[in-house]
Amino acid sequence: MTVELSKTSDRADWGPQRSRTVTWHDPAPTTAKGLAMAGIDYLRAMADGVLPQPPIAGLMLFELGDVEPGRVEFTCVPDESAYNPIGAIHGGLICTLLDSVTGCAIHSTLPQGKGYTSVEIKVNYLKAVRLSSGTLTATGTVVKSGSRIGFAEGTVTDSSGSVVATASSTLLIFDL
Repeated sequence: MTVELSKTSDRADWGPQRSRTVTWHDPAPTTAKGLAMAGIDYLRAMADGVLPQPPIAGLMLFELGDVEPGRVEFTCVPDESAYNPIGAIHGGLICTLLDSVTGCAIHSTLPQGKGYTSVEIKVNYLKAVRLSSGTLTATGTVVKSGSRIGFAEGTVTDSSGSVVATASSTLLIFDL
């Protein structure tokens, strides 16, 4: 279903229309393979291109990079489709980036048969992000990974190395 709020052809003052196509692989086969692997092996398989990244990576323009036990790194080059009404990248994209790296940091410490979900995330936005910010690099690190609860921290920097946001996250760890 398409909803058109107004006739855009009459709105030359809106600027040129843009579009982006998002493609992904069916996540079910990858998820099934991941359930048979330790978290670090699953993440490394995605980082190495052996398995596809999850659909949200394509939607949000995330790229899984370095993966170590207790530490992961993502990059993101946001486009205008993530702009909010004041001409900055929406904080929701930054929060999702931080939620992803903190969750994956915990995942990198989990054995086969364990999963996780976010319980709480606290984000501090320190600097506006715009297209001119360039590539964003997000790093998630484990503070403590227990048998039921994990704690992780995340940081996002822009292409100049300036910190644009930080987060602390609490995650529930459970049997799959």
